[in-house]
Amino acid sequence: MVDVPTMHFLSVDGEGDPNTSADYAAAVEALFSLSYAAKFAVKKGSLGIDYGVMPLEGLWWADDMEDFLTGDRSGWQWTMMIMQPEFVTPELIEEVTASVATKAAAKKKLLPALSKVRFAAFTEGAAAQTLHVGPFTTEGPTIERVHRFIADAGKALSGKHHEIYLSDIRRADPAKWRTVIRQPFA
Repeated sequence: MVDVPTMHFLSVDGEGDPNTSADYAAAVEALFSLSYAAKFAVKKGSLGIDYGVMPLEGLWWADDMEDFLTGDRSGWQWTMMIMQPEFVTPELIEEVTASVATKAAAKKKLLPALSKVRFAAFTEGAAAQTLHVGPFTTEGPTIERVHRFIADAGKALSGKHHEIYLSDIRRADPAKWRTVIRQPFA
């Protein structure tokens, strides 16, 4: 069990299968583009702080929760997000968004989700979490254990299913992917 404090995130909302959705890929690209732009702006700015860009996180849900059991990802809804350090401000994000948009336009590289990115606080509060090692397709039993843990503690699931992706899936062996599975409860 953890108590997750309020943190600030760059976030994009969307829906559809993350494996085939162009909107999902565009959201992730925009989030990382802005997160790295913010990192370098802080490093080169008056603060002079160098820090690592945080991992991608996702909140997942569906209007029909059976979609998760049947594997029908077309109805999945998501919020993809990257946590920002406390010294990253809305004003800085506004500046780097304009800069990223200008550079992308000059290179004729579209970032279609850039206008959908928002900077906002997110409070999760009480949650249960564990580490899943392996591909996303094998998360089911891990998620069931987290849900059972919550029920055994006399609590009820609340909020959205939350995942934090600790591995670079472009480079790591899927058998070694590390994902934090988190579920808020009440």
